[in-house]
Amino acid sequence: MKLLAFETATEACSVAVYADGAVLERFEVAPRRHAELALPWAEAVLAEAGIARSALDAIAVGRGPGAFTGVRLAIAIAQGIALGLDRPLLPVSTLAALAMRAPGDGDVLAAIDARMGEVYVAAFRRSGDAVDACSDERVVAPAACVLPAGTGWQGVGTGFAAADGLLQARMGDRLVAVDAAALPHAADVARLGARLLAEGHAVAPERVEPAYLRDNVAQTISEREALRAASG
Repeated sequence: MKLLAFETATEACSVAVYADGAVLERFEVAPRRHAELALPWAEAVLAEAGIARSALDAIAVGRGPGAFTGVRLAIAIAQGIALGLDRPLLPVSTLAALAMRAPGDGDVLAAIDARMGEVYVAAFRRSGDAVDACSDERVVAPAACVLPAGTGWQGVGTGFAAADGLLQARMGDRLVAVDAAALPHAADVARLGARLLAEGHAVAPERVEPAYLRDNVAQTISEREALRAASG
């Protein structure tokens, strides 16, 4: 199985190639440079892996939640490549990919700083190269986050540093470890994408939609498109 994966939903930009379990990745915290880096990196990692585009089985992509422009960019690039190659897409939750940053198996709360006093957050159970959702993905203020029950949770993501670490403080001794600097990686998008492909969950490129979570952002986009169409 051979996959190309993109993840640009946060300040980090990363591209990875998955080839029968082996993963090559380029990763950099590069705010506002995602559009500049993503495609050249894709060519570079494919060349390094010795894999032609035509040999790819599918394209995996972090579909958010995350920064609006970053999420749109990754999906647009992935769709363009997938359509050009007549390959399916594997949309992967950016929060699920982030949960793979936890150092071991178990319960993981993944949280990304969503700005405006909010975080994107979801709970997962990790086992090896698989994570299964234990809650819905939400965008909430840390003070309003519904905390998962039980103890032994690992916290990962910039959401734990947001609002002066309020989410981490609220979790208290339910957390056994926290990595508030963790960012999602395309390598993990690729690993989770491989599982999706093996389980028959690939989708047509045109059916993939970004996960914004903020209804007001999606509404603004719709309004702009409607205005554009009306103006001819």
